[in-house]
Amino acid sequence: MIARIWHGYTTNTNAEGYAPLLKAEILPGIVKVPGYQGSYLLRRPCGEEIEFVTVMLWDSLESLREFAGPDYEQAIVPAERRRFLSHYEKRSAHYEILMRSLRACSPACSAIANASSPATNSDNACGVTPRSWTLTVA
Repeated sequence: MIARIWHGYTTNTNAEGYAPLLKAEILPGIVKVPGYQGSYLLRRPCGEEIEFVTVMLWDSLESLREFAGPDYEQAIVPAERRRFLSHYEKRSAHYEILMRSLRACSPACSAIANASSPATNSDNACGVTPRSWTLTVA
């Protein structure tokens, strides 16, 4: 499995508009791409800016190349997203995932699982598909 990691930075003002745009743009379409295994959208204050990190999981480099093209390290940042960014990495970094560990269900996770649609991925003990996870860093 491959993790594609990219960093982009916004002003505090633009951060509130950027996150919903990114979620709306990535999630609906990418879940249909063969080889896509899920993603995380991370956010944190970074000095006078807000840093966003996307971590996209792919089953192989071949699947990623099918999605991103032969220069798969080139960041894909559409013009409508660039207007929110003060700066961003022009190239994504790619890592081979050597270990993946998920915790057993907690009561909070069980509540989420019960409120979600039935799981289609047996990779997690909570019964929540990775596509329905949202990670927020406070």
